[in-house]
Amino acid sequence: MTDRSQLRLGRSLVRTVRECADAGLEAVVVREHDLEPRSRHALVAALAGVGDLSVISSRIPDEAADGVHLAARQAPAAGWWGRSCHGPDEVRRAAEQGASWVTLSPYAASASKPRRGPALPPDAFAGHPLPVLALAGVEVDNAAAAVGNGAHGVAVMGAVMRSDDPAAVVRALLRELA
Repeated sequence: MTDRSQLRLGRSLVRTVRECADAGLEAVVVREHDLEPRSRHALVAALAGVGDLSVISSRIPDEAADGVHLAARQAPAAGWWGRSCHGPDEVRRAAEQGASWVTLSPYAASASKPRRGPALPPDAFAGHPLPVLALAGVEVDNAAAAVGNGAHGVAVMGAVMRSDDPAAVVRALLRELA
């Protein structure tokens, strides 16, 4: 997940995502909700041109994106979409509404959103009818545990965006999840 405000000073978001894709990143959720619509679309389009990367637009459908990731209470979208969830009941509702995936948070304490609340119990990530990605507080040292607890995978923002070497973090995460 992107958040250019967390990047090191002078680091380009497009360059960062390109480096991460070269390191093995398969999908990116473009947040950047504060950008003016034309600039945000240009960003999504630029990222859509990065190799085989799946580009998902957060909250705002974009024709250049492969899909959209909706907030917890947003109405279902046409096409390939996922939803942010904060508990198993929300995951169930998203599945019933036709979501293709969900993020479930918080997995652990998060530096990006420190007041998000206590981490969900480990068993909250298992046994769902669609892929659940653990989100919030996911780091190299706990990503494998998230999958071990039943998550399909992980969604990471802060650990990558705040790193001096985001691609190295992606490589380390992929090693841990292999």
